Amino acid sequence: MNYIKLKCFTATILVLHAAPVSGVDDELVQHARAALQRATTYLLTISTNGGYVGIYSADLSERYGEAFYEKASETEIWVQPPGTPSVGEAFLRAYRVTEEKSYLLAARDAGRALAWGQREEGGWDHRVDVAHLEAESKWPERRSGRCTFDDDISQGALTFLMKLDEELDETWLDESIKLALDFIIEAQFDNGAWPQWYPLRGRYHDYFTFNDDAINNCIRVMLDAHRRYGESKYLECALRGGDFIIASQLTAPQSGWAQQYSHDMKPAWARTFEPPGVCSRATIANIRTLYGLYRITGDRRYLQPIPDAFDWLESSRIGPNKWSRLYELGTNRPIYGDRDSQVHYTLQEISEERRNGYGWQSDFDIPRAILFYNEYRESEPDRVPVEENKQMSEHKLATSMEPEVRQIISGLDNQGRWIDEGYIRTATFVTNMNILCAYLESASPL
Repeated sequence: MNYIKLKCFTATILVLHAAPVSGVDDELVQHARAALQRATTYLLTISTNGGYVGIYSADLSERYGEAFYEKASETEIWVQPPGTPSVGEAFLRAYRVTEEKSYLLAARDAGRALAWGQREEGGWDHRVDVAHLEAESKWPERRSGRCTFDDDISQGALTFLMKLDEELDETWLDESIKLALDFIIEAQFDNGAWPQWYPLRGRYHDYFTFNDDAINNCIRVMLDAHRRYGESKYLECALRGGDFIIASQLTAPQSGWAQQYSHDMKPAWARTFEPPGVCSRATIANIRTLYGLYRITGDRRYLQPIPDAFDWLESSRIGPNKWSRLYELGTNRPIYGDRDSQVHYTLQEISEERRNGYGWQSDFDIPRAILFYNEYRESEPDRVPVEENKQMSEHKLATSMEPEVRQIISGLDNQGRWIDEGYIRTATFVTNMNILCAYLESASPL
């Protein structure tokens, strides 16, 4: 069910709230605003008590989560990105760009769906049932259960709610945010790490987990909470996480990090296709987190692990701007996994399903980070290197986006849907909404 009054969208008069930059296509700006409205109006008609799943068939007879192997019931919504929090953030951004309150109401409904789907413990699972959320509900009736830090699920939901809190002053929202922040503090191990799931459920789920940025996202959200609310306990929690990153760095010459560590601080197996090893993806994520902690605290000990980590990355290329995800401990040979719980040394040895269903080789955005941090090494400590896209003028950015914006607008059907091979995907909606918003921000800067 959807409790937003759709007529408030169809009755909206499109008014620009800031003068467009000279040279920007005014007609395209109006079309972009109209596309935001049409896409949002349609998506609201398929919401489930304000929330969303990941994939819908065009006739709405089928609903799925992240992928087709995760079928969703009629009353379930998806928390895992790009599910409900991602959609809610797109609505919130549209509100800030256009100042149309209808988008804020849509974001509020997404926030309520998440608050009512939040576990008693304070976090979220990747999917939640919101059948109990009624239009007149004043307070969530939460169910007990384990919560996950995997795939930015609990952290992502909380991040959206904190952003929503900038625009709304509502008791249910304040309570949900506080419960989630207390949950993250409660779930942290004494050494500063976080597990994949909490309360603990056994096996690799209890390990100290960098995989899919679990620890990094916990640190990020606690730093964000401290910035917003000023409570020292949130900063202290984040700094304990940074201490764990420092303590868990492996020794030279493999001075990176593993995806997960057993409770005796050794790289460990997770799923049957995830052998222990030094992980390039986790290493670059930890470098970014450490740099962020330094920028906030000025404590140079967060910088100390970074040069050795970069040295290992530089020595571990498997091609031009290409790395393996995992490297064998000791030998530094690239390794791969399959569902047979064995270590393999070439991609050709593993099944097609695992070869294509996991990110084994990539640049992992490492080259850009190397350039960025090499510039930092030579700069003054208080100067942040400026990334290339920040150097573009607003006018140049807006005009350079026009072909992509036209393509997005033309791809919207007469119902306000972006159809991808017969399916409506929230990932497509979120991506396109954010591009349209970025264009409008650049075309009409405040």
